[in-house]
Amino acid sequence: MSNTPHTLGEEFPGQLDAIHALKATDAHFARILDDYDTVNDQIHRAETRIDAISEEAEVMLRKRRLALKDDIAKALSQ
Repeated sequence: MSNTPHTLGEEFPGQLDAIHALKATDAHFARILDDYDTVNDQIHRAETRIDAISEEAEVMLRKRRLALKDDIAKALSQ
């Protein structure tokens, strides 16, 4: 989805090269990125009413996205 907010480029401006480099060398980090993209897409689909989910489910997805974002930031800072 081209209009999905919270893309990694928006969330980590100026760090896309570091993200790509770490993704290429760290399988665990690559899985975190995949999980982030999946959850982010699910949130976008819920927000745009493509998929109907409960408010509680959407809140849980948002919390999951935040935890994944924290994991990405931690990996980038090491």
